[in-house]
Amino acid sequence: MADLKLSDTRDLTRIERIGAHSHIRGLGLDSALEPRAVSEGMVGQTSARKAAGVILQMIKEGRIAGRAVLIAGQPGTGKTAIAMGMAKSLGLETPFAMISASEIFSLEMSKTEALMQSFRKAIGVRIKEETEVIEGEVVEIQIDRPAVAGAALKTGKLTMKTTEMEGVYDLGAKMIESLGKEKVQSGDVIAIDKPSGKVTKLGRSFSRSRDYDAIGPQVRFVQCPDGELQKRKEIVHCVTLHEIDVINSRTQGFLALFTGDTGEIRAEVREQIDTKVAEWREEGKAEIVPGVLFIDEVHMLDIECFSFLNRALENEMAPILVVATNRGITTIRGTNYKSAHGIPIDLLDRLLIIATQPYTKDDIRMILDIRCQEEDVEMAEEAKALLTHIGVETSLRYAIHLITAAALACQKRKGKVVESEDITRVYNLFLDVKRSTQYLMEYQEQYMFNEAPIGDGNEDGTNAMLS
Repeated sequence: MADLKLSDTRDLTRIERIGAHSHIRGLGLDSALEPRAVSEGMVGQTSARKAAGVILQMIKEGRIAGRAVLIAGQPGTGKTAIAMGMAKSLGLETPFAMISASEIFSLEMSKTEALMQSFRKAIGVRIKEETEVIEGEVVEIQIDRPAVAGAALKTGKLTMKTTEMEGVYDLGAKMIESLGKEKVQSGDVIAIDKPSGKVTKLGRSFSRSRDYDAIGPQVRFVQCPDGELQKRKEIVHCVTLHEIDVINSRTQGFLALFTGDTGEIRAEVREQIDTKVAEWREEGKAEIVPGVLFIDEVHMLDIECFSFLNRALENEMAPILVVATNRGITTIRGTNYKSAHGIPIDLLDRLLIIATQPYTKDDIRMILDIRCQEEDVEMAEEAKALLTHIGVETSLRYAIHLITAAALACQKRKGKVVESEDITRVYNLFLDVKRSTQYLMEYQEQYMFNEAPIGDGNEDGTNAMLS
């Protein structure tokens, strides 16, 4: 049997996580909302990032609701990156829903229903309830396995303690399975929800910190709980209004969340849910958390969708709407009228507009350095300088695409560091927009259904196509 070489193994989870904006960790702002030069994966766009930081602060303080923000700029100027940075800065507690405007027209439901579902995905409900929990440090887990397979279900005993008492609990098959899934062992501090049987590992006890010579950075140490083992605690559940809609509109209950296609939800169901949530708010059992809905390529929406957005933003529970576009003065879809960014004037009047500027040469170089680090590509300084020049002459997106291709070309020649020759090789293999258009203009007569204007000078036609 052939020996397994460690060099041949790959970390597949890391490969799968690399995306166009996987390097974004936040907006890169300091405590005074001033943008740092390079921070949290963000480079340049200082004015736009600062404006987004002000919006973010108002969202966190609950001072902005039912408002809308437009991020406008040329293609490849970081509009989606700023939206992703806002989402990462908000954290997990604030709902963040992201859609592309073209998705509205491809779903098997009406446009307004698709928008309504997106809106309610961005509105969170924080529900508070008291429940019985068993919380303590695990002293010992004893599992009695049957001698004959299939003869009987597994049973066992769980010994837990606090600083004041110790108790022993009988375990059934489901609890043993839950403890196994959480990989609970002696010395862990856990909490068991008594009604549901859900097991939550809180961390490892400080008293057992010297059990192992080496401990991973993900291990969290906590104090052994005090008081009684069984106590009443206030539990907070965070769900979105859309999740509540789906659960209450389908006969299969919560399983509807996993079926994929939820279809249209009746208005009566939403009215009943809104009434119930309002009752919970008055009783102090729940609170509304307005989140953020990000709609990319908003110019793809038509006049009906824009009218719906106008009305939806007036609702008291409306989330913060963030839209992005790369269009200038263009026709509003569904009409013959032209407007800035293809958005009607009445909706534009509601928007706080954040403008993004083209990246400078230094910005492009810094972004390429971050992407090389994100994709684990070691590149020589000369190769980075050449790639930066390509990014300035063509586009940042094209330059980023060449990083992985150049790494594969380097691997093909059994090199360890990407050199200028690898960049040149993939540059000649893959065309950018300008060279592709020039090629089409040169060989336009050989293509089927060609509609390009045939003039005396190919250069004028190429410029017209690029503009």
